[in-house]
Amino acid sequence: MVVSVIILGSGADKLIYRNLFSIQPAYAQRITPSDVWQVVYEQLPDFPRENRYISKENGKVAENNTLANRLIRYHIYTKGRAPIYRLDWKLTLADYLGANEIMYDTTYPGNDSLKENPMEGDKAAIAHLTRSQRNALVQVLVNIFNPTSQNTPSPNTTPSPSPTPTTPQLPQRGGAELLR
Repeated sequence: MVVSVIILGSGADKLIYRNLFSIQPAYAQRITPSDVWQVVYEQLPDFPRENRYISKENGKVAENNTLANRLIRYHIYTKGRAPIYRLDWKLTLADYLGANEIMYDTTYPGNDSLKENPMEGDKAAIAHLTRSQRNALVQVLVNIFNPTSQNTPSPNTTPSPSPTPTTPQLPQRGGAELLR
């Protein structure tokens, strides 16, 4: 009873009430990693699904256990990489291409839930992507996890050609007069 009197007298109850029951719009707009794979396929419908593996649990094809799902889980949970940075996604793709860190089949997503470990098939699917397809995948993933990065070029746009170099123009006499 003494503690409740102290809390009520200090105004901490208002702070607790405000924190527990206030609406946090920033959190409401976040997407969970388990839902991202669906958005990836909406934005990149030609990205390989690699979802033909059989579930250990029910013996049926695990259609929701897709390459995008496993790639995201590998990136975030197995490697502990941030999902908002392009470089981190490129490192993950480099893992799949055998150019960065070694991938272990015992810790690969799907190893524990599928009858066949999908790691080798996933690595082959990533290896078959072109550089532009991999760049588009990285951009889509960054845009999903970090919506403020939308100012970067979308994967469907081609960068504008760089301007041809020109010789710099020398200042002309009387140029300062134009500033008046």
